[in-house]
Order: sequence, then structure tokens, then C-alpha cells
Amino acid sequence: MLASKVHRIQLPREIIVGSGSLDLISSICDDLDFTEKALIIAGEKTFEIAGRKIREILQDRGLAVSEHIITSRVPTVEDVISSEKKIRKVKPQVVFGVGGGARIDIAKLSSAKQGVPFISVPTTASHDGIASPFASLKGLDKPYSVMAQSPIAVIADTDIIIRAPYRFIASGCGDVLAKFTSTLDWKLAHERRNEYYAQYTASIALMSAKHVVEHSHLIKPNSEEGLRVLLEALVSCGIAMGMAGSSKPCSGSEHLFSHALDLTAPKPALHGEQCGIGTIMMAYLHGLDWQLIRDTLRRVGAPTTASEIGIKPKYIIKALVMAPKIRPDRYTILSERPLTYESARALAKETGVIE
Repeated sequence: MLASKVHRIQLPREIIVGSGSLDLISSICDDLDFTEKALIIAGEKTFEIAGRKIREILQDRGLAVSEHIITSRVPTVEDVISSEKKIRKVKPQVVFGVGGGARIDIAKLSSAKQGVPFISVPTTASHDGIASPFASLKGLDKPYSVMAQSPIAVIADTDIIIRAPYRFIASGCGDVLAKFTSTLDWKLAHERRNEYYAQYTASIALMSAKHVVEHSHLIKPNSEEGLRVLLEALVSCGIAMGMAGSSKPCSGSEHLFSHALDLTAPKPALHGEQCGIGTIMMAYLHGLDWQLIRDTLRRVGAPTTASEIGIKPKYIIKALVMAPKIRPDRYTILSERPLTYESARALAKETGVIE
């Protein structure tokens, strides 16, 4: 059928990265013809960090601006429902998601459900969701990302993001380096199951990981140059997912491991930190230079061991065994080489993830 040959691509129209880029919000809204009503979805802290300034800029431009503050410590699907109610009440032309991954995902998902365009304003650079069409929140019926919508614009102000704890930047590097294994998993699914695969799209995701490796010496605390390297890579990953219409270019066996760890560990680490550690082990299974990935993570100050993220070895092992069951429909190296508790322990020890 003709419909099966149609491939829809969602991409941002505007991507602004740099110092003081928040000041360009009113002109971006003009260009996108958002001149009447806007809604800002943010956390309490992120509203003070960036949301209040956005409101003032847009109000000075003559827009009616409302805000919806997410107060829960761990944002959930209930926050999406409350955000949808606010959108229906306000009827904005555009929704701004201001904050880290969870707040942006709430804005992304609630705006998509209500058919309203969404602008991403990250206050951290901890993972690639800032520019992707996918969202992941506690309380969804699936422990992994679901399709929402791509932001119509991404405004990443380095003056704001660089003030966040450096741990978030290091975490973002882990999520980018995951593309070394996710792209191989995607290709493997194509070879084994004849699933859709696009070499060009995969190369964009892989290029992002190589970009971070090549410039990892620049990524360090208070380095705007290093932060721009990471933001460019994160945005490129989001674009790759938008082009693929799937998270597969950027989310493979290492992400399944992270999702499994979220379910098993009493206190999970940051998403990108877990993905980075997962990438070390999945790279070993794929026959890649896993030491290069480990050394790059160390260079940027990201964790490479279970002890560094405060997770006991037994949860690492359990997550490795559980990982392919998280998404049975997704074929990865863990489908090709399923792990037992014994082989999982051996893998984690061989790569230095556990002692």
C-alpha cells in the first residue's frame, strides 16, 4: 500500500545555541507568528532561572503569557494531565517547556496531545531529549520513551546552562556516546529482521558521538566552548530521531540497560550516566573499542563504574539480564547475545563496571 511507503519527518524550524540566546525569544515568536498567547511550563526553580525572563520578554512584546508550575519532585504522567488542562483553559498558540529533561518532556507530551506547537528551552544539557520528538516520564504505561512531537524551536542559552551543576553536562556526554552502540543495534535489527534503517540518519547520530570524543578535552566545568560542543551533539541526536521517526538511531541496548536499572536500583543515577556505563558494556559485546568510550567518559568527568553512581553490582547484573525484556520488539545485541547472570557478571567485571 502507498501509505506504508510514506515517511514523515519532524524537525525544529529554529535552533538557537549560544550566549544570551534567550533574548531572541520575542523575535523567534514573531518569525513563527506566535504573537498573541503563550504558556510556560516549568518547575519552581527553572521558572526563576529562565521562565520569568521569558514571561517578561513576551509580555513586553504584547503577548498574554500564562505559566504552569510543576511542583512535584519527580514529575509524572499526572503532571502531563494537569498541563493539558491548563493548555485547554489558556488556549495558547505556543507552549514553552523550560527546565531539565522531565519538565521539557511534560511540556512536549501535553502540547502534542492538545495539538499546540512547543518550544524547548533547556536549563541543563543532561540528555538528548531537548530536541527530540520523544518523551519519557514516570507513570507512563511503558518504562521508555514514547512519541510526542518535535519542538518547533530549541533555544539553548549557554549562559544559563553552564550555571547548572557540571554533573548534568557529563551526563549529557554519556547519552551522546551511547550512539556508538545504538546505531549498531539499529543496523543489526535491519540485518536480522529487515526493519527500516537509514544510513544517512544513523551517520548523523554516530557523528554526534564522534564529535564529543574528538573534542572531549574541551568539555570541562565552566567551559562554554565545551558546552557548545555537547549542545550541538545533543541537538543533532534529536534531529536524527526526528528524521527516523523513531528513537532507534539514539536508543539501543545501552538505553534498555538504563531503563532496566531505573526499575531495579533503589536509587537510579542520571539517565545519561547510566547510558554511558551501559555503552561501555554494549560496546564490548559489539566488538567496539570500549576502552575509548570509557576513557572519553573519564576525560569529561562522567562515571564509568557502578560504585561511582552509588549502585550495587547486583543491580547492574540484574539490569543487564532484564534489559532485552524491557522492549521485546526492539532487536539489539542483547537479543543476539542474551546474557545469563553469570555472563552478565563476567561482562561487567571485564569492562571494570563492577569489581
